[in-house]
Amino acid sequence: MMKSNFKKMDKLLLVLMLIFTIFGLVMIFSASSITAVLYNGASESYYFKKQLFVVIVSWIIGFTVVLKLKTKSYDFLAPAGMIGCLIALILVLSYGSITNGSKSWFDLGFVSVQPSEFLKPIMIVYLAVYFDKLLKKKNYNIFLIFVPYVFIAICLFFIYLQPDLGTDLIIAGIAGIIFMYLPVNTKQMSKIKLGCAILAVIGLILVFTYSLNSEQSSRMNFRAPCTRYTMETGYQVCNGMIAISNGGLFGVGLGNSTQKYLYLPEAHTDFIFPIVCEELGAVTGAIVIILYLVLLIRLLQIARKAGTIKGYIIALGTFAYILLHLLVNFMGILALIPLTGVPVPFLSYGGSYYLCLIMMLFVCERVVIESKSEATKKIINSI
Repeated sequence: MMKSNFKKMDKLLLVLMLIFTIFGLVMIFSASSITAVLYNGASESYYFKKQLFVVIVSWIIGFTVVLKLKTKSYDFLAPAGMIGCLIALILVLSYGSITNGSKSWFDLGFVSVQPSEFLKPIMIVYLAVYFDKLLKKKNYNIFLIFVPYVFIAICLFFIYLQPDLGTDLIIAGIAGIIFMYLPVNTKQMSKIKLGCAILAVIGLILVFTYSLNSEQSSRMNFRAPCTRYTMETGYQVCNGMIAISNGGLFGVGLGNSTQKYLYLPEAHTDFIFPIVCEELGAVTGAIVIILYLVLLIRLLQIARKAGTIKGYIIALGTFAYILLHLLVNFMGILALIPLTGVPVPFLSYGGSYYLCLIMMLFVCERVVIESKSEATKKIINSI
């Protein structure tokens, strides 16, 4: 079974996953070494070892569990996962630990878990299951399309209370992209999509105008960060820009960053891409971006070739998941939007996000396997 599944896997997607994972581990080791020694009193490899453990566990689960689970099993697992996430989001407000001003984590001692991060992949699969069942029906009430979004809105409310606006926006963005690209081509649905898009824009304006707390409001002052170097709103972004500038075209050499010497906060997490550019140069940074584009295009191709609505939405949702993380992070470090504490896919240190990301990509591989199996059956039946 394992050998048969491996043969049917999308090899380009698998190779990209490996390249990004290995490169991410190298950069996490380099970017986190100073923080590990000076802040944690540990060895230079402290964060690297923790991330390596997450990587190994994630790939083992991916190959031995996720790859073997038929997408039909998601019909039960996805709704159960959504209920579990909602319960966890409620409990974290009372029992969670505060990190960077947000009560988003369960501190289990040996590991910290962020429930809102797990909501992203589970929500994608949940929407795929729901719409796969709904859209197969010949006659259904068009307003049933909104039922899962009520559940998602409740989850978003509890994330807002943490508060974690960045995660809220990404989850809403993923759900919105899936909604806008649902394979329902009727005039009524087109009007509904247009109306929802207008409401989403109005909602964003209202959120950023009236719903931000004092800390979040301070982040709205994000332009020209180096003119506010001594202020919290400019210091981090300015040092990220300095890192990118220091690197030039070809970088100062792997491990030779000066900005990681506590000048740049979160150098191994949200701001790891400026360290990549500083140590390996703008050319390497451009290559990394190109590889991300190849990954995104591949996911769209998987979505297009998926034999079911479920497979299509899973691949589309994973595309949106990665795209939004890249856009929000890169635009934040370039001072085009406020910072929101969003990690870079594969490169940033963090167990919850990496595990969720790898699981979703293995789910996409499962979609590929089932699509190829179904295509083979059709060929055999036609003979």
